[in-house]
Amino acid sequence: MTMRLNKFIAHAGICSRRKAGDLVKEGKVMVNGKIEINPAIEIGREDKVEYQGKVVKPVLNQVYLLLNKPKNVITAMSDDRGRKTVWDIVESKVKTKLFPVGRLDRNTTGLLLMTNDGDLAYNLSHPKTKVKKIYQVVLNKPLTEEDILAIDKGLILEDGKAEVDEISYIQELPPTHIGIQLHSGKNRIIRRIFEHLKYEVVTLDRVYFAGLTKKDLPRGWSRFLKKREVIMLKHFIK
Repeated sequence: MTMRLNKFIAHAGICSRRKAGDLVKEGKVMVNGKIEINPAIEIGREDKVEYQGKVVKPVLNQVYLLLNKPKNVITAMSDDRGRKTVWDIVESKVKTKLFPVGRLDRNTTGLLLMTNDGDLAYNLSHPKTKVKKIYQVVLNKPLTEEDILAIDKGLILEDGKAEVDEISYIQELPPTHIGIQLHSGKNRIIRRIFEHLKYEVVTLDRVYFAGLTKKDLPRGWSRFLKKREVIMLKHFIK
């Protein structure tokens, strides 16, 4: 039985399959003692794969961890500027490397899934999957009904149309508190939507991701997914 090199690296818990492809193309992976730049090459049991001078092998024990990310934490495994990362928070709970599914910028809080399951991470991050995400936003001033309609219709930003699935005021809270649902994975899309309309995002919190919620998960805490939640995620991406 063989496996593509990028998938092999992802299953080794190094990074997502997409990132693994980049590592290979950048010449950072060796196969049988030679640099290999083709991420689609098939790897068999007899092949020796090395990354950063170490032999890597697929991880058999797959781990799924849900983190309620605090503010001022980087969505990364390490940071060359010494800033706190999501890996710093969860490292003591696991015996294998995990990588985040998607990203939350430093000042955005909320749900972040971390895993060593390369296939699941790849599929949940792929645009065709259209993973549902819900955010709660607090703005520096009330959002007008005119601007809600404009966002709902779809604003044209520098990288194209910014599409949201739903946007509304949060009931029983001031009109500075907004709920927004989308499936777009564009970088900083929510912040850019409001910046385009001259609003400042005071806080941005992801409260729902692919069927997972923050229920009983305080800020800065993490928990392992239940078996039924893992099944739900894998069913979701079929």
